[in-house]
Amino acid sequence: MADHKMEAAKAALKLIKPGQNIGLGAGTTIANLVALLAAESSLAASLTLVSSSFKTTGLMLDNGLNVRSITLTKSLDIYFDGCDQFDAELSALKSGGGIHTSEKILATMAAEFMLIGDAAKFVNKLDATYPLVIEVLPAALPLVMRQLNGYFPDARINTRMSDKKDGATVSDNGNLLLDVYFTQLPPLPQLNVQVKMIPGVVEHSLFYRMAGKAIIAGDEGIKIISPQYSN
Repeated sequence: MADHKMEAAKAALKLIKPGQNIGLGAGTTIANLVALLAAESSLAASLTLVSSSFKTTGLMLDNGLNVRSITLTKSLDIYFDGCDQFDAELSALKSGGGIHTSEKILATMAAEFMLIGDAAKFVNKLDATYPLVIEVLPAALPLVMRQLNGYFPDARINTRMSDKKDGATVSDNGNLLLDVYFTQLPPLPQLNVQVKMIPGVVEHSLFYRMAGKAIIAGDEGIKIISPQYSN
């Protein structure tokens, strides 16, 4: 059986040019891309790499790649990242890692933001399979919960808890994470703005119309998809 995530990583590698500043997110496809870059020693030596992910950063360092801190990065040529699900407009939900704030920073820095992964991630329209994750300042938690319950009374909202210690999961920025499970996903333009405007919300995990391309691999081979906007 073909390894679709590796095939997507190989397609992404072909788009990287010597001397570029490249951003990488998290996940299996990204880990494959790191391994491929490490094997291309001449290309890798010319690149500057930055990641939104602690795990990916460690993997790059272990492979001897040139890693720079986000705080020292002004711009990127390409930012590659995976997601849980993305649609025809290339809007994406990234719910698992809880590092979406850093991911959005790098995606916005980049001249090109590309989603990569297997074709199973692609849907015509985003749905409620995955939660919306919201990073929240701890002091604002009661306010944010009250506002969210008012906006989305049918949603189930959980403070993400750690399975490794007693207490809540804390983000890389020292904040709390809320997982919002919808019965039906609200209209994306409304959701994108409404949640972000709540005082105390740092960021949420809906990447609304941010990506310029998606590289996916499936049984039909490699596809590079551009956004198809409905309006």
